[in-house]
Amino acid sequence: MKKNGIRQMSLSLLSGLVCSVHIMECYPLVPAYFAALYMAGVKVGWILAATYLGMLFFMPFTAMVKYAVILLVTIGIVKLVEWATDSCPAYLVGMLTALTTMIVSFCGNLFELRNQPLWQAVLLEGMFVLGAVVLLHRMIHIVLEWRLEPRSESLPEVLPNRDERLRGYAESFEGLSKVFFHMSQQKEGYSQEEYSKMQNELTGKLCLNCDACAVCWEQANTPIYEVLPRLIHEIMEKGRVTKEQQEQLAKYCKRSKDMVAEAVQVFERVALNRAWYNRLLENRQTIAEQLDAMAYIMQDCAKEETLLDTKERGKLSDIRYHAKAGGILIEQLHLYESVDGHYKLTVQMRSKSGCVSVKTFLHLISRVLGRRMRGQGETKSFVSKEPAEFVFLEDTKFRSVQGIERRKKDGAYVSGDNFSILELENGNFLMGLSDGMGSGSTACKESELVLDLVERFLEAGFSMETAIRMMNSAMVLKGEADLFSTVDLCNIDLYNGKAAFFKIGAAASFLKRDGEVSCFSSRSLPVGVGNNPEIDQVEMDLKNGDFVVMVTDGVLEYLHVPKPEETMQEIIESIDCRHPGVLVKKIMERVLLFTGGKVQDDMTILATCVWEK
Repeated sequence: MKKNGIRQMSLSLLSGLVCSVHIMECYPLVPAYFAALYMAGVKVGWILAATYLGMLFFMPFTAMVKYAVILLVTIGIVKLVEWATDSCPAYLVGMLTALTTMIVSFCGNLFELRNQPLWQAVLLEGMFVLGAVVLLHRMIHIVLEWRLEPRSESLPEVLPNRDERLRGYAESFEGLSKVFFHMSQQKEGYSQEEYSKMQNELTGKLCLNCDACAVCWEQANTPIYEVLPRLIHEIMEKGRVTKEQQEQLAKYCKRSKDMVAEAVQVFERVALNRAWYNRLLENRQTIAEQLDAMAYIMQDCAKEETLLDTKERGKLSDIRYHAKAGGILIEQLHLYESVDGHYKLTVQMRSKSGCVSVKTFLHLISRVLGRRMRGQGETKSFVSKEPAEFVFLEDTKFRSVQGIERRKKDGAYVSGDNFSILELENGNFLMGLSDGMGSGSTACKESELVLDLVERFLEAGFSMETAIRMMNSAMVLKGEADLFSTVDLCNIDLYNGKAAFFKIGAAASFLKRDGEVSCFSSRSLPVGVGNNPEIDQVEMDLKNGDFVVMVTDGVLEYLHVPKPEETMQEIIESIDCRHPGVLVKKIMERVLLFTGGKVQDDMTILATCVWEK
């Protein structure tokens, strides 16, 4: 701010020297330079003081009065225009200043004042003023904005340190993840040590209190040394004792029945401990996956954006220049490029007076950057006098329109199906269906939780695969028996039209293009069944006018045909419409014709159509 004040003062003092330049008894640089400084935001008091002082030293009295009037009239007219339109571009200021100069000069000729220029000189002076205002305004803007270069370069000094710290955190979490994965290796069989512990426990409880203990265990070659280990091994492998083994044990042990019963109890206890131990290992594996996901998101954040303030310094200066001409004063301006090559512009700005539409600024930055831009989220519609922060993102190539049609099971109060429609700030569009096992409120809560977790992870910046696995880990840890849900997700990149389908136990989905319908299905189990869900994934490129249709299993299962997927393809092909809302409604009507109007399971149909903007 201090440097800017010094530059403004220096430019103001220069206006006094401009008063010494005259051509054919005219001083065209005086109003032109004054108007350019005034539009650049230099304090009007400084300009007037320096200009009037220069007039006093370098101009004759009549010329001094003339140009003093011109300056005051120019200020009044520009303020009036800004009040009426909230903006006054440089070319308009030049025209107004030139017109004011010519009118005052002609008035001087009419009153026959001395030392007045000829009318030809007046016209030439007006034309000179018009061009000089536009040119000088741009030059003054460059001089004042040159200070922004070091400011924009101050940000990258912090970013590498942040990125380095994030990479360090990511490596730490990745190391912890490997440790937990190493600790989560489950035990399949029983070791020799465990067999020995079981045998010692049995003999310690029964044989020590038996009168025949010395007879059975006194010598190392007694038959009991072979019979008892075989008995324990059989129980550990099969979970029971055969009659043959019981009879063989009875030949050498008078308490064989007690021995068998105790051996079975010991085995059940060992098996229970093993089950709990394996469950603990599963939880360790879940934690390892979550730590690995945290490492991934930190690495992704470390390479997320590149600051372009220095590289695109000229474009940012143009944005400031044109914004000021449009009545917007920019206080901070930074341009970033994502890893995908898309622009993001962050702006702190305010209006000179009144309110200015954000759409005007959007058109401006789109023209300067050469890329169509859009506001992030729910951006304000107007720029007010109070400084506010705005974020603008590069606009997507495609837009999407959705349609949804639902039916709950006959007799049920709540549908167990849930759907999700989410447009992320990175240009990805998500459609999701989840079918909770069964129907009613319990199934509804379960499927709602599944989609809610996926949405939260995606909004936090996780990849789709990571979000699904973390959601599955959470459902496994939740641990409610027989409460599983299917997951059917479609992620569309609206920048390039690439679509990725992720299915876990979900019904088939359909793509309609130019009247032809293709189908892709899944054979995996629902989420929450195990720690490593099998994700069926399909990728394809969408084109302008393509429809994507997703359904829950209640739609296909009760068509009562041998091949429901083919029947659904025929249904979609037979419907000719260009709106997904109409499409899903007509599909549901056709399905109910197959079921006789009965809804034996929750039904949900979700469709979207992508269009080029």
